[in-house]
Order: sequence, then C-alpha cells, then structure tokens
Amino acid sequence: MCLYRENEIMLTRRAFIRAAGLTFTGLAVPTGLAAQNRNSPKNKPNVLIVLTDDQGYGDLSCHGNPILKTPNLDALHQQSIRFTDFHVAPMCTPTRGQLLTGRDAMANGATFVCMGRSMMLNDLPTMADVFAANGYRTGHFGKWHLGDSYPHRPQDRGFQETINHGAWGITSIADYYGNDYWDDTYRHNYQLEEYKGYCTDVWFDEAMDYMKVRHANNEPFFVYLPTNCPHSPHWVDDKYSALYKQRGLGDRTARFFGQIANIDENMGRMLTMLDKTGIAENTILIYMTDNGTVAGHKVFNAGMRGRKTELWEGGHRVPCFIRWPAGNLGKPRDIDVLSQCQDMLPTLADLCHLRTPDKMVTDGVSLAGLLRGKQRAVGDRMLVVRYGPDDRAKSECAVLWNKWRLIKGAQLYDVSADPHQDKDIAAQHPDIAAAMRRHYEQWWAKTIGRFEKKRYIHLGSKNANPVMLYSCDWKGSYADNFGNLAAGGRIGSWDVLVERGGRYRITLSRWHPAADMALDAPLQGPMGKGKAVPIIKARVKVGDAELTRPTVRGQKQISFTLRIEAGEAQLSTWFYDEHDKELCSAYYTRVERL
Repeated sequence: MCLYRENEIMLTRRAFIRAAGLTFTGLAVPTGLAAQNRNSPKNKPNVLIVLTDDQGYGDLSCHGNPILKTPNLDALHQQSIRFTDFHVAPMCTPTRGQLLTGRDAMANGATFVCMGRSMMLNDLPTMADVFAANGYRTGHFGKWHLGDSYPHRPQDRGFQETINHGAWGITSIADYYGNDYWDDTYRHNYQLEEYKGYCTDVWFDEAMDYMKVRHANNEPFFVYLPTNCPHSPHWVDDKYSALYKQRGLGDRTARFFGQIANIDENMGRMLTMLDKTGIAENTILIYMTDNGTVAGHKVFNAGMRGRKTELWEGGHRVPCFIRWPAGNLGKPRDIDVLSQCQDMLPTLADLCHLRTPDKMVTDGVSLAGLLRGKQRAVGDRMLVVRYGPDDRAKSECAVLWNKWRLIKGAQLYDVSADPHQDKDIAAQHPDIAAAMRRHYEQWWAKTIGRFEKKRYIHLGSKNANPVMLYSCDWKGSYADNFGNLAAGGRIGSWDVLVERGGRYRITLSRWHPAADMALDAPLQGPMGKGKAVPIIKARVKVGDAELTRPTVRGQKQISFTLRIEAGEAQLSTWFYDEHDKELCSAYYTRVERL
C-alpha cells in the first residue's frame, strides 16, 4: 500500500511541474565521457543535510563554548569548509522554507510557525523535487514544520520516504497525542507507526538505514535530517545533562546542552557509519542550524548579541559546515563571505550538476565557486532577514551588506568592529543606511505580492481523503502548542480548495482524537492539564454551506454532513456555551468526501 501511494504522489508532483511549466534544463556540465561518468548513478554525489533546531552559533565547543562538549561536531568542523558569515531566519519555519525552495520567506509563503503562515506556496519546486527529477532517492527524517495537511506534507513536496512528527515538535498540537520523546508514534509516509527509543536516536537510525539501503542498491540519495532537538521541551536522558548540572548550570540550560550532547553522539555514530560503508567519500554533508540559540546565550554566544526570534546577529547567524571528500574542494578552511540558507539549492544544483526547472527562480546564489576555490566573493549583495505572520510590522527586519547590519530600518552597526552591536553608527554613515533602506523598500515592493498569495489545504482530493486540519495551520489565534490547546479560547479558520464538489462529512474535536476525551472534559497529558470548556453546541461553515448542532455531555466529537461546491472557500468552526458565547474553534477538524 505504501509503495503504491508513494508512486501516486510522485506522479502528482511531476504533473504539477508540467502544469506549472517547470520543464527541466541542464546546468553547465563537463562534456564527453567525463560528463557521462559524473552523472551516472554510481558517480552522482549523495547529499545529506543535517539541520538542528534552536542550536546557535555558540552552542559548539569548536566555536569556543567553554562548557559544552561536542567532540564529534568538532571533528566534522575540522574536516569541513566553514561558512562563518552564514545566515538563516531567526525562527524555524521560515528557515526551512528558505532552505528547501531557495526563496526568501516572504516569497515562498512560509513566514511564521503557525497562524496559516507555515506552508510554502505550491507553485514552487522544492529541493526534494529537483533531486527526485534528477534520479535521486529522497528521504526526510525528523521535523518538517511546513504544513501537516495535503498538499503541504513532506510526501507531497518531493520526499519519497518520510518519518516525521507534527508541526513544530513533539507535543505540538499537530503531533500524535501522548508523544513524549521516547517510544513515540510518528508519521511514516501515509500511516502512523510506533518507534522505540529517543526521538533524535530514531531520526538518525532511520536515516542511516535509508542511506545504507540506497548505497547497496547503487541509488544516489538526498537525505534531509532535521532534528526537533534541542528545541523545547528540553527532555533528554539524565546521562547527557548530568555533566552540565554538575558544572552549575540551571536545569533548562543543562538539559538543552544535554540534547546537543546527544546530537553530537548521534553525529559520531553516523560519521562512523559513513566511513565504514564507504558512503562518506562521495557524499556532500552539510551541517547547519535553523536559528540562533534558545537557551545557551547566557553561557556563550560567540561574542554576538541576540538569540532566537531576534534580529540581532545572534538570532540568525548560524554554523554551516560542508564536507565532500571526493569533491576536490581543497583543504578545510573558513570562508568569511556573507551567505544564507537560500544559497544551498543553487549551490547543490551546481555541485551535483542537476537539471533545474527552466522557470525556477531563487533568491540565493551558488557558492560552488567559493567551495572549489575558484572565487573569493559572490558579488556585492544585500540580504534581507524578515519573518512574521503578517505585513503590519514592515520595519521588523534586518538588512545585511558585507559587515553592515541595518536593524529595523534605523539602527546601523558594523559587526567587523562591533560584533555585539552596541554602537549605532547610522548618524555617522547616513549614505550606507540610506542605501540599505532603499534596498529594503525595493525588496518589499517585489516580494509583498507573493506574501499575500493564499496557501490552500485541499479537500476531496483523490490523493488525500480524508484530511485532518489542525489549529496550527488555521488563520486566526496563535494555536500550535499544548498551552494554547489547554486554555481553550482560540478561534480560527482554514483557507481550503475543494477539489471535487459533493457530500462531505466534517468531524469536530476539542482534543486530539487519539486522546479519546469528551468535548467538554478536561485532559491530562504529557505537558500538563487542559481545562474543561462547557460546550453545548457546535457550528461549521464552508463557503455558503453552514450547519449548527447541539452536543451532549460526554460527547467526544461531533460530525456534520454538508454538500460543498468545488472551489476556494474558508472553513470555519465554533463551539458555544449555553449563553451562545463562542468558546473556541475545533482544534482538530477531519474532512472526508463521501
């Protein structure tokens, strides 16, 4: 069954690429026999990207952290080319969308962690699409956070194999109920499966097994391994955090460092496997993180100001190590050139000689010339760091130009002389600040149209029926974590595209269906207690179709049958109390075409 469904989605993505006019063309490649050998399955380089969550630039001992020990990552650092002025978004979803599409967050649509802003526009091919179209096997293991409903799941966006948790992390609203980092239930392609062990261990185990099978079958692979750690909740076995508690760190920081220590151990296991199997030689291995630190900045922040979510350098400057033994990239070294995660797709397209869609546009540039030692720069470029759920706070941005940093359109810093960004020198360099502001205005004008495009969850598709909608992806109240769920009171609606009109059953739940709890009951889960909400009535509206029904005490869910027309619509739900007051929307809404 899984193999059939996998092929079905692959055909769907190809159909999408054809329909969008994204025909593939070749990049410049060597001619003659050398080109044939380079592009044969045996000689295509594999690609492995490891992306950790909330680990900052200073959360590595090789970067000078005086307490945290990361011996395996230190060894990789010594073997790699290191981009030391490498930038991402200050929050996880925007980085992930930028990495996989090569487009700025506002251009690809995935600008925030929830509120309908964590999904990429479907007219964009992803890195996985491009690799799959070039004969690669594509696998994803770990965090996704780019949509949990069709057509925004990993298997809808080019990955032939995926094992993942829901939304931002384990215990998020979209994750399977009861998961707690150990022996959890994850999504494996189109079904739920139980996995034994600690979450990070599982991602590495499954990724390593996948790579070994692909290698044995002489199949080039692209593996994307984004861990959910060291994101909160900072749960980890005591053996990893005990050392840091003994050093006098607070419980949260000690457990955060313990999570990184576990990642380091897994990196060591994987590096050993790659060496022993011979996979390492022709594998491009990229290690990077998704934003600045969340808990390590009070210990060590590599001299930078800022942390996750912030526009200061510590919020978005992160490590980026690239190793490819067979790639003739020269000796390990630092490259102190302004670069960003949007550069990874065009860089890999160059290094792997990938055919790319004729109409594919990226906001990044290829760093291949720098890696090969043929260039010392990539031109005079300005980068924009901006994320968020809406366009109201236009000035909430950072503009980067060489070592200049313009924060919120007003404060100017030279991080070569002032790495902690303590001295605003906008008054001394008005021409520099003005040029960076002009660039941002031009960038905004070019990008805002794509930001305003809607991203739809599809209903009634032959490829995905039924579909579960989660509050993480609705437009409205912030509702992606257990605290939001526990409190009740969150209201939202989903933008949907009804592919086929007809009769639909829509089932509303207050709690995750796997919790098997009543609509009006409290809930005790791994993250704490959720309060009871006095629900006595439910309402659903999709386009012009609308129904209201009473509920009874102890009822676990409520279903409606409606006839819905094909096309774009908004799906809204409400629960009410006896005074006809809106209490909350259905955090979990299942939609099935009958």
